Amino acid sequence: MAKNMQPVLKRCRTLGISPAVMGYTGKAKSNISNRNPGGQRRTKKSEYALQLNEKQKVKFVYGVLEKQFRAYYEKAEKMAGKTGDNLMSLVERRLDNVVFRLGLASTRREARQLVNHGHYTVNGKRVDIPSYQVRVGDVIAVSEKSASSARFKAMKEEDAFVTTPKWLERDKNNLLGKVVALPARDDIDFEVEDHLIVELYSK
Repeated sequence: MAKNMQPVLKRCRTLGISPAVMGYTGKAKSNISNRNPGGQRRTKKSEYALQLNEKQKVKFVYGVLEKQFRAYYEKAEKMAGKTGDNLMSLVERRLDNVVFRLGLASTRREARQLVNHGHYTVNGKRVDIPSYQVRVGDVIAVSEKSASSARFKAMKEEDAFVTTPKWLERDKNNLLGKVVALPARDDIDFEVEDHLIVELYSK
């Protein structure tokens, strides 16, 4: 499990990410600003700095450490199609991210923790690996034992606040979802220039 102890809102501002992407709503949405952290004078970033920022942004959003992220890049490079699109598809298909995108956890961080604790099943079998790659046709659900807890019962009532991407289908009554397609580039819920990440790793 990727552990990141940095303050989420501060890190979001530094990387230029809306806190809403991380699952933080309400006042947090307005906390993000374009000004330089700490009120320092804005300076033009170098090409390397821009590339590094995009990589750090994706790693932070998905909670992935460098070694694993590099492995995703190397796998994406070997796949057919654009490396950047493949890379984003791979991180988007992580089980912890899918749990979050289905509204079965409040944040990706919470999703990673709950997956680690065995609260979800894939095709009826418990999976406790956050990086598990889902496939088309997979059914992700809250385990029968966990579904009776107050935490998950409340999720049924919060369905109106969940916006599910088109590559996933959500059954709010049974706290489960299905992967109906592979995620496309426009399914990513935050802005990222993945070509800069490709350029950084391809040097």
